Amino acid sequence: MITEIGITAGDIWHYLDKHESATLDQMVRGIGKPKDLILMSLGWLAREGHVTLGNEKTGYLSRLSSPRR
Repeated sequence: MITEIGITAGDIWHYLDKHESATLDQMVRGIGKPKDLILMSLGWLAREGHVTLGNEKTGYLSRLSSPRR
């Protein structure tokens, strides 16, 4: 399971790098992984300081903390 969380964290990183920000629902649709796996991976990325999470009216809004642009 840890490997799946890590791989999904990488998928989230690439998705946010491409889209700048996204809600949880957008990531679930765009990445195509289960919502619970996306949430675990977001938690990992947030704990490591790689993403910031905010609560928008449409759901959790996520961004990379320091985009590589």
